[in-house]
Amino acid sequence: MTVILAIGGTDSSGGAGLTRDTAMAADLDITLRPVVTAVTVQTDEAVLSVHPCAPQAVADQASAALATPPAPGAAKIGMLGSAAVAEAVAATLPAGLPVVLDPVLKATSGGTLMDADGFGALLRRAALVTPNLAELEVLTGIGGPVEAQAAALLAQGVQAVLVKGGHGTGTRSTDLLFTADGAVTRFSAPRLAVSKRGTGCSLATAIACQLAKGASLAEACRGAKDAVHRWLRR
Repeated sequence: MTVILAIGGTDSSGGAGLTRDTAMAADLDITLRPVVTAVTVQTDEAVLSVHPCAPQAVADQASAALATPPAPGAAKIGMLGSAAVAEAVAATLPAGLPVVLDPVLKATSGGTLMDADGFGALLRRAALVTPNLAELEVLTGIGGPVEAQAAALLAQGVQAVLVKGGHGTGTRSTDLLFTADGAVTRFSAPRLAVSKRGTGCSLATAIACQLAKGASLAEACRGAKDAVHRWLRR
């Protein structure tokens, strides 16, 4: 049995967050252990309220999940909600566990969920950070070409950045993987005429699932993009 840890918020609409993480992991025949950082009250159109969990409660959940055999092979981090929760998570995760950080700043349905400077050491702890185009600009504080923005994030000590192309334009949706050694890898698929909440959650979770199976980072990103594309086509 292959297991991943998923740290994030609940979504009462079922469109994103831990519900979507669980569905994607199930699609890939992976067992998911959830750690709740916040309960969000939202619909597809709006975030109505957010009820955060105490940092110690988040750390305790993660510790219990990690102590349950078999040990998770990777972790996916989504909504954190505060710098204090980010610090608690960073202090709890064991060294050597591959971590995929989806830097959730705003909900697709509206509402700020995290300040850009709240991730702290988690940005450098993660094996991969997966911002969309808007998140990348907020995290770096600069505009301009994606390549320059990714370089700015890597310069902060981030190990690898996957810039998601779903919010871009054109007939192809292309994700770009930038790594600290200067390599750039492209993952492209036909852009589908469909818009779904939870695509960022799904992609990061699918990458964590692939890493838990032993895939390389590039292999994990390719397999995850294919899995999300299949889900969107359905």
